[in-house]
Amino acid sequence: GWSFSMGSAYQFHSWRVFVIVCALPCVSSVVALTFMPESPRFLLEVGKHDEAWMILKQIHDTNMRARGQPEKVFTVNRIKTPKQIDELIEIESDTGTWYRRCFVRIRTELYGIWLTFMRCFNYPVKDNTIKLTAVWFTLSFGYYGLSVWFPDVIKHLQSDEYASRVKHFRNEEVSNFVFNFTLENQIHSNGEYINDRFIMMKFKSVTFEDSLFKNCVFEDITSLNTYFRNCTFVNTTFYNTDLEQYKFVDSELINCTFFHIRTGCQISFDDDYSAYWIYFVNFLGTLAVLPGNIVSALLMDRIGRLTMLGGSMVLSGISCFFLWFGTSESMMIGMLCLYNGLTISAWNSLDVITVELYPTDRRATGFGFLNALCKAAAVLGNLIFGSLVGITKAIPILLASTVLVCGGLVGLRLPDTRTQVLM
Repeated sequence: GWSFSMGSAYQFHSWRVFVIVCALPCVSSVVALTFMPESPRFLLEVGKHDEAWMILKQIHDTNMRARGQPEKVFTVNRIKTPKQIDELIEIESDTGTWYRRCFVRIRTELYGIWLTFMRCFNYPVKDNTIKLTAVWFTLSFGYYGLSVWFPDVIKHLQSDEYASRVKHFRNEEVSNFVFNFTLENQIHSNGEYINDRFIMMKFKSVTFEDSLFKNCVFEDITSLNTYFRNCTFVNTTFYNTDLEQYKFVDSELINCTFFHIRTGCQISFDDDYSAYWIYFVNFLGTLAVLPGNIVSALLMDRIGRLTMLGGSMVLSGISCFFLWFGTSESMMIGMLCLYNGLTISAWNSLDVITVELYPTDRRATGFGFLNALCKAAAVLGNLIFGSLVGITKAIPILLASTVLVCGGLVGLRLPDTRTQVLM
């Protein structure tokens, strides 16, 4: 992504190559899955007790070696065999047609999923599920909402600064002149251009208003955010340009000819600095996650999951509040990096504590439900925060700070699982 967005010597000039490179981690994950052991619970469900025992022994021995106790022997006192997967299906296996058996299997599976889901709201995990729901929702809402808000706000600040430096030219009268240089961030009003040639030029954020072009030639022109508003063109030729019809707003063209008009997207990172900047800001924000991951990995067992979860969310909310005073690009980028570094610790500790709070028979269902809720909160956050870009900074900052602090305080009310045995 860095090479693609930064336009360096290693830039991928084909989007297909970029997509292939991005797909490599997914392919690597699929290959890595073939070397992972199967779930012991699944092996017990299908009656493969010996294989389940061997996998548990491998996990035990690896953990003991990491703790410096390789001599400790793995022992099993008893095995509680789960219900066989096809136990309810076997009732229908000898009767009915194939589609009836298929319908019964699907219905039974869906009913089993529903029962497992409802058990996440039964004693003794009901209170934990409600609290985890609040923490997952608030963290996802604040994190993904601000993630989409940050680059757009920085882009908005850049646009305001760029617009403040615009140059105005009024009542120009230019004739028999050859323009062969770049025009950028300019507004030309009430001008007259007679017998002029615009050759091999770039127009960047240039607007012509109420101007007259007579007997002019536009050749090999590339334009970005360039418009002709209420202009008049008389006997003018356009050759090999990207000046499409939508760039002539309320303009009149009299006896004008167009040859080899380039259509479609003509923008490059060299022409559009804001496109480059969005990728660069996202890259810096993602890079800031690395130290947060390292810190959370080193301190997870030392300070505890709850302290890391609640502390990270509260500190993230406080850091959001200081965005109120952000008036420059560098300050906003610095706050983005700080925010991402703090919230990743909360994400890591939340994943761990969620897994440890649910018993084995409800763990996957509970974790899957909370992840689905997380995605719904992310979509809601993107919609709300995205609609506020360029309108006000107060509402997004106060909203993100409030939900993150409240979620962190709720997270501190969860039971500590650091010394508990998994259920």
